[in-house]
Amino acid sequence: MKEFVLSEVRGAVGILTLNRPALLNAWNAAMRARLVEALDELEANDAVRAIILTGAGERAFGAGQDLNETKTFDPDRAELWIGEWERLYDRIRSLSKPIIAALNGVAAGSAFQVALLCDLRIGHDGVTMGQPEINSGIASTTGPWIMREILGLARTIDLTLTGRMMDADECFRVGVINRVVPKEQVMAASLALAEELAGKPPVAMRLNRARFREVTETGFRDCLAAGVRNQREAYATGEPARMMEEFLAKRAARKG
Repeated sequence: MKEFVLSEVRGAVGILTLNRPALLNAWNAAMRARLVEALDELEANDAVRAIILTGAGERAFGAGQDLNETKTFDPDRAELWIGEWERLYDRIRSLSKPIIAALNGVAAGSAFQVALLCDLRIGHDGVTMGQPEINSGIASTTGPWIMREILGLARTIDLTLTGRMMDADECFRVGVINRVVPKEQVMAASLALAEELAGKPPVAMRLNRARFREVTETGFRDCLAAGVRNQREAYATGEPARMMEEFLAKRAARKG
């Protein structure tokens, strides 16, 4: 499981890399669990004062959920799945240290959400971000919550119902990407920003992050309750499994 998330420390900065590049760093249960563990480890390391999260390879920060996992879910497993996201999202939200997303390529679905949960995002011209879950039959609950917090309701409705992806220019214009740099400079720029944040007073940093968590906590808990309710209903109908099979078949046909 450790190989799904690579961890290293450079001075005061911890770097975590989602590491399923052949699958565009798509999430499965083992990778979610390992990322929580890796974040726990960096949180407990007093030498680390800032964190960078990135994806392995050049094509994707993360493609979102691995549909080969979720296409087999029944309503009970779908409820457990929401609990796995709760643990990961709560771990990111409760960090005392700032976390930066170093974006490389696609950040879709739950990977888009994880990027939005990070404090700052650095990307390049080829980055695309969005919430295409509807195209594979997944009802969105955590996505609309975090998008509304950052983007407002109108754009959240647009992205959720159309499933379209935003290019880097739109992401920068609406504040989803904080800085756009040449592709080969994304990690260097992220390290420079992380080192800057690592030099800030740690108590103030911790209290600032805790306050951001407090003011969004009610919405976060509401979206998780809705997630359990909606995913149980959706999976009971069989629609997600059908749509995911269709989506995977079309993707395989394109590759063929």
